[in-house]
Amino acid sequence: MDSDIVNSTGSADHVEMDATETVDDQAYQPTYAEAFPPLPTAVTSQSGSVSPTSTMTAAEIVASRGSRSQGYPTKMAVKSSTVTQVFHVPLEERRYRDFTNEQRFGEAEQSNKICYEIMQKTGTHIEMSMSKDQSLTIMVTGKADAVMQSRRELISKLQTQANVSLPIPKEHHRFLLGKGGSKLKELELNTSTKINVPRTEDNSDQIKIMGTKEGIEKAKHEIQLISEEQSKLAFERLKVEKAFHPFISGPTGKNGPPGKYVQDLMDQTGAKIHVPPPSVHKDEIVVSGEKEGVMKAIQSILATYEEKKRKTTTVSLEVRKSQHKYVIGPRGNNIQEILATTGVSVELPPSDSPSETITLRGEQDKLGPAITQVYAKANSIVISEVKAPAWLHKFIIGRQGQNIKSITQELPRVHIEFEDGKDTISVEGPPEEVDQARKALHDIAKDLQERFVFAEIQVDPKYHRHIIGKSGANVTRIKGETGVSIHIPGEEEISRTIRIEGSPKGVEQAKNELLELVHKMENEKSRDILIEQRFHRTIIGAKGENIRDIRDKFNQVNITFPDPGKKSDVVTLRGPKQDVDKCYRFLQQLNTELVANNYKIEIPIFKKFHKNIIGKGGATISKIKEETDTRIEIPSEDSDSDMIVIIGKKDRVESARDKIQAIQKELANVTQVEVSIAAKYHQSLIGAKGRLVRSIMDDCGGVMIHFPNESSGSDKVTIRGPKDDVDKAKKSLMELANERALSSFSAEIHAKPEYHKFLIGRGGANIRKVRDKTGARIVFPTAHDEDQELITIIGKKECVDDAKGELEKLIKNLDNIAESEITVDPKYHRHFVARRGQVLREIGDDFGGVTVSFPRSGTKSDKVTLKGAKDCVEGAKKRITEIVNELESQVTIECIIPQIHHRTVMGAKGAKVQAVTADCEVGIKFPDRNPNIEQTNGNAESDPVVNGDGNSENSEEDRPKKSDIILITGKKENCEKAKAALMALVPVTEEIDVPYDLHRFIIGQKGVGVRKMMDEHDVNIAIPAPEKKSNAIKVTGPPANVSKAKIALQHRVEELEKEKEDRVLRSFQMTVQVQPIHHPKIIGRRGQVITKIRQEHDVNIQFPEKNSENDDIITITGYEHNANGAKDAILKIVQELEDMTTLPVHIDRRVHPRLIGNRGRAIHKVMDDYKVDIRFPRSSDPDPDLVTITGPEDNAYDAKDHLQNLEEEYMQDIKENELLKQYMRPQTRNDAPLHGGNRLGFVVRDAPWDQPPDTASTQEYPSLVPTPSQAGAPSGPVAWGPSKRFP
Repeated sequence: MDSDIVNSTGSADHVEMDATETVDDQAYQPTYAEAFPPLPTAVTSQSGSVSPTSTMTAAEIVASRGSRSQGYPTKMAVKSSTVTQVFHVPLEERRYRDFTNEQRFGEAEQSNKICYEIMQKTGTHIEMSMSKDQSLTIMVTGKADAVMQSRRELISKLQTQANVSLPIPKEHHRFLLGKGGSKLKELELNTSTKINVPRTEDNSDQIKIMGTKEGIEKAKHEIQLISEEQSKLAFERLKVEKAFHPFISGPTGKNGPPGKYVQDLMDQTGAKIHVPPPSVHKDEIVVSGEKEGVMKAIQSILATYEEKKRKTTTVSLEVRKSQHKYVIGPRGNNIQEILATTGVSVELPPSDSPSETITLRGEQDKLGPAITQVYAKANSIVISEVKAPAWLHKFIIGRQGQNIKSITQELPRVHIEFEDGKDTISVEGPPEEVDQARKALHDIAKDLQERFVFAEIQVDPKYHRHIIGKSGANVTRIKGETGVSIHIPGEEEISRTIRIEGSPKGVEQAKNELLELVHKMENEKSRDILIEQRFHRTIIGAKGENIRDIRDKFNQVNITFPDPGKKSDVVTLRGPKQDVDKCYRFLQQLNTELVANNYKIEIPIFKKFHKNIIGKGGATISKIKEETDTRIEIPSEDSDSDMIVIIGKKDRVESARDKIQAIQKELANVTQVEVSIAAKYHQSLIGAKGRLVRSIMDDCGGVMIHFPNESSGSDKVTIRGPKDDVDKAKKSLMELANERALSSFSAEIHAKPEYHKFLIGRGGANIRKVRDKTGARIVFPTAHDEDQELITIIGKKECVDDAKGELEKLIKNLDNIAESEITVDPKYHRHFVARRGQVLREIGDDFGGVTVSFPRSGTKSDKVTLKGAKDCVEGAKKRITEIVNELESQVTIECIIPQIHHRTVMGAKGAKVQAVTADCEVGIKFPDRNPNIEQTNGNAESDPVVNGDGNSENSEEDRPKKSDIILITGKKENCEKAKAALMALVPVTEEIDVPYDLHRFIIGQKGVGVRKMMDEHDVNIAIPAPEKKSNAIKVTGPPANVSKAKIALQHRVEELEKEKEDRVLRSFQMTVQVQPIHHPKIIGRRGQVITKIRQEHDVNIQFPEKNSENDDIITITGYEHNANGAKDAILKIVQELEDMTTLPVHIDRRVHPRLIGNRGRAIHKVMDDYKVDIRFPRSSDPDPDLVTITGPEDNAYDAKDHLQNLEEEYMQDIKENELLKQYMRPQTRNDAPLHGGNRLGFVVRDAPWDQPPDTASTQEYPSLVPTPSQAGAPSGPVAWGPSKRFP
């Protein structure tokens, strides 16, 4: 087609479209100015019009005008998020207007405080001022919401509040509240008021408004507007049968309800009409809105309803239940389509109803077309089934659903469904596509049935997990070897059937392997063997070495030992019958040998002879061990046991026993006798925890006394030891036994627990007196006994009766309450009541709870009252008199120790002085501390002598200072003893010479060494600073402690000197030259080889850094002979390495990761199997395919063949994967051809890059050096970079 185009010159050119050009190529090309109009940068004139600048082009001028004509704003309006509000509080409404002039200052403070609190709470800024008329002007700045909240709080606190009640109909309250009360909150903020709306259960319709007068008026106005607006609205429910809702609603669009008719009605009337959705079975329609619109809508709805009731009839159709969903269509679209085209409503039964009846409702002449459409929709989709065995379903689906995808992609409207356990496949869709899908599925199933078979074998479920193997190892191996699928039922299925599916050959092979495996397991047996748990560790061996050898010998048998915590002797064997029996016999023989070799006996040997049995340097005991081939365990010196344990074969153990006993017999005349003592007395003769019998053994020279077990009922007691000691022990035992027989009579008596201490007496004096007088033993209850009043008396009958009488007499006297007085000088009262009355408490405890009352402080009375049992009172009086006599006999002496040492003498928290006080039974008082004592002692210059005082006999310097005097109070001899003890605590300082280079070792890491020494000896050790390089170490502390610390330091210096000499010997160094290629093998995997050399020879071996100058020198440090041994070990490894063969082999780098395996496990296995070393290249190596094999020649060639075989196998997999990727790679955008060839993109004309630059233009290319013509011109803005201003 020809077209005439007028160019800019007005001439017409005839243009024809070339065949190779597209419409886009011939499209109109806009200019650069039209496509990219510049932002308006023109200078605004005074009149407000835009005048173009001198530098604007014509296109820019046109563009700028065009942009203005199009209404582009010249400036973007930006709204600030910060607002400011100003409001006034009149004088008559101010809360504090009644204040006097004197109170105004307080008002200002209160107002400022209120403003500050609101500012902190809301984050706003508040300014407040007072006008001449005493009104307040308040300005609030901040975010809009915060300002509203701040204003409301200010008004409520600074302005007087009024309240008004407003009647509003109850049904309007919810509109006033809004959703979640949001509308009410907004109203309160806008009016700065508080509005209370009654609850729904309240009958009141009064709304209360509180706030300022102005705010209340605003709130009333807004509330009345809302109420008036709601008064104009109406809300109606219409009774309309559910069946007629579709006619009123009309067909819905693609976006769902509301329907067309109801939407048109809402648009006409402005009312809201709610028709219940099909799922809601309600016979009503809700209409709401303004009254006039609601009435119009109701009239229209009811008219339609009546018309449809009159004109419509119904017809029922029987359609299969499975086809109902096709009649409905997606989201009910089909029903809506029928309603829209025919005006007939389709009603279907609920999905859970068995009914197949569909009801059509509409006008008579329209029912026919509707019936036709219903049947058409129902038959638009068919369901068909394809016969295919259930076990073939997964093969029909294909890997990752490939087979099914190929069908559904060609037939997108077909749905194919597989059901577990059914031999059919369900196909659903349009009839013609279903037929195609059925044929395709049938062909696939037929082909698979020809190529695949299945087999089922019955296996006991208990063998299933063994068939699967650890982590599925067994079943995975069989699958890989045969290429079949094996289904083993899970534990929850409780099935014996294992199904095998695949090619006939693979199925047969897998079936045979599984049956063979099952037969093998059925032939297995489980057998338990009893082995004492103490032998389990021996059988297992260190790190499992012994049990590993046994398992290698019986590799078909699983040997299970019980957990050590269970203390079980049962070891379980499982495997083939013959192998289990052989292993059982082997372990039984091993157990017999262990029992025979571990026969154990214990023999009592006197403790004093143990060192003779051990011998000098263990010579004697070692000789016995070697001769008898036994293990002998002797208790340590600090152990109470004297039993020597011998372990080994029975005859040899007995031989060792005889040898040890012979040594004892040589050292002492040992004999053994048996005495008969009734078993009922054994426990009393042994005593609590064996104390009584142990005391007899100790008294009789350490003889051994052995009582039979309680369960044996034997009366025989064995005594063993030197003859004289045995006779003595026998006599003591018999006497004690006879005494027990005679003194087994006992009696009981009750006394109050508070009387017990008085009955016992101080230090047990009272009860000892009763025992000595009567000969009976009296036992008082312990703190753990239930009956705290019960006292038991044991002994001969007459002795028990006498003791009981004595105790009853004492208890009777204690029951007689008496009161008495005693005179005590007031100066001693403080001693009794001091320390919270400790002395009085002790007297009360010792004398049956007697009460002692001293006169109050300040009174001059010397009368002390005692109240309690008569005997207790007398005893307490006697004790008080003794204490007073002791106090009267006390003296006070002075102990002069410079105050600077007082803290040291007292010790930490006064521990040392408390110990002296307790040991010497004295009181010690230290003087008050003088804080200037250190300054006085440290002052080098003394005060000048005045009037010749320096020569006076009574000079102050000759007198002891008050701050140095310690007072000691107590008995004279005790005071002297305490003084000597205090003087012994005065620290002294001594120096010890220690070489300077050893100081750091004495100090230890972070001072641990010297701190430990100071703690052990309770001294202070001062070591000079390192820069002084002094050898003198000062030790300060008590003289005895200082002596011990000096000895400890000397011992430590001797140790350090020896260590220093040892370090010199250990620092011997030697080097060995080894080619770097051998270094990795010398180091070994994870350093195992070099670590073993280091440990065996106790040396340090240092390898050179890579690429260093001497990279072949290995340095060995240690003792000279050890270093030589390590050198020989390294050279031996090097010699072995040099005797090995190194083979290079080229292996494709792509298979290197598979050869190496996860964490190198695969390649390590190859190296272990062939006893070679295999090195792979690094990514930076010139030949990344070159692999090096090092080892014995035959092994190296075998490893090379193995690696090449693996390479060939792995490369075949890689090539297959690459081939598959070519077919599976999705087409990318770059691969897709562009429609219409190469597109030119967006093209504009007259762009800046289309015009060559004007190099002569000073505007585009300004000169850095001004020309003569420019020199005199007024300076303008700097052409390059921002302008600079200088002061």
